[in-house]
Amino acid sequence: MTDTTELSARWTTRLTELAARHCVPGAGLAILHRGEIVAETAVGLANTEAGIEATTDTLFQIGSISKVWTTTVAMALVDEGLLELDAPISSVLPELRLASEELTQGVTLRHLLTHTSGIDGDLFTDTGRGDDCLEKYVALLGDVTPNHPLGATMSYCNAGFTLLGRVLEVVTGVQWDELMRERLYRPLGLTHTATLPEEVLRHRAAIGHVGSPPEQAPVWGLMRSAGPAGLICSTPREVLEFARLHLDKGVTGNGTKLLSEESVAAMQTPQVKIPDPHILGDAWGLGWFLDTWDGHRVYGHDGGTIGQSAYLRILPEAELAICLLTNGGDTSALYREVYAEIVQELAGVTMRTTIEPATEPVAVDPADHVGVYQRLSSRVEIVERDGGLVMLDRITGPLAELAPDTEKEYELHPVEPGLFVVRRPGFDLWVPVVFYTLDDGTPYIHHGGRATPKVG
Repeated sequence: MTDTTELSARWTTRLTELAARHCVPGAGLAILHRGEIVAETAVGLANTEAGIEATTDTLFQIGSISKVWTTTVAMALVDEGLLELDAPISSVLPELRLASEELTQGVTLRHLLTHTSGIDGDLFTDTGRGDDCLEKYVALLGDVTPNHPLGATMSYCNAGFTLLGRVLEVVTGVQWDELMRERLYRPLGLTHTATLPEEVLRHRAAIGHVGSPPEQAPVWGLMRSAGPAGLICSTPREVLEFARLHLDKGVTGNGTKLLSEESVAAMQTPQVKIPDPHILGDAWGLGWFLDTWDGHRVYGHDGGTIGQSAYLRILPEAELAICLLTNGGDTSALYREVYAEIVQELAGVTMRTTIEPATEPVAVDPADHVGVYQRLSSRVEIVERDGGLVMLDRITGPLAELAPDTEKEYELHPVEPGLFVVRRPGFDLWVPVVFYTLDDGTPYIHHGGRATPKVG
């Protein structure tokens, strides 16, 4: 049996060292192994300006890990016969109006859960603090140009989860924040999990830090309409109580069945291949992204808000789940080092290596890639410069108001034909850029989990 006190103390020392190395102001970490929380620690500062220490009960923003919580409630409603995976969303939301009649009548729950709807995902419009914020947000989707045809590829879609949140409200008659309390927080016994700022402020709360070196973010959180996509705040221990639900086939620690075994399995079953299999995983299930490390199944999700990053990975065969919550700095490099050590020690698993530039020359015809690729909130221009390719990346639209730096330039380093990597200044890891075409021949870039069509 693992000595919990000894392992927590060891990880306090190690996490302190690694957080300092990667300029991460504060971090919380918990490890669930064979049914027990075997380590829990927090290091650094939750708020650098106020000098507030990060503790194990500090609430961090878990960001898009929230999507799997929203998915879990949706699948519980599928179990109850209130929703169907492959029925049109319009059958329960008849007022829905999307960019085309085909999309309006064709989009299903499965499309939303697998990020294959084609709805452009990065519409960050503030529709107010009222309980009707999701309803107001969904009413705006008719003016949003799709970034790919329905089901044609996978493109990470925040907007689809706000739409899903509205579907859940209509089906249950319960507003989304309260629905999460009813269906997850209370049954799981969570006391340090919340969405609304006034609830979070009852606890010690982390604030994000942006830039290099990290400085306190100008705002604490995103607009309320982003709730189902990414506004849950929690602690590593409580995120792992949610993970335990999925490890234990839909049953809570006190024996309450929240989700059928079939729905738990469906969420972990590959539904669509990810065009860029190098950054998160090689496939998406229902809610979860799916990967393989050293021959072992892995599922999980990441989260990123304004200056906060969250990581959850579950290795079911090893009965292992790990949650790391952070508030700035080079969090991806910290995640890699922390998780690589834990999975090796507790499961004997070697974490999948990251992608890097090719060491040998790669034949690249710049004409194959040069041009403008554009979707809502993003304009990417690929230009030829000094015999190589450069990516000019610009954030546009409402999202630009939240970003500290809206224009960036990266040199594209080839890995193989159609696959390149870029590196952000001040960060260690290489990030993939995949050039590919849809079945109809339309050229696309896949970068940051999103599909962006070539427009010129």
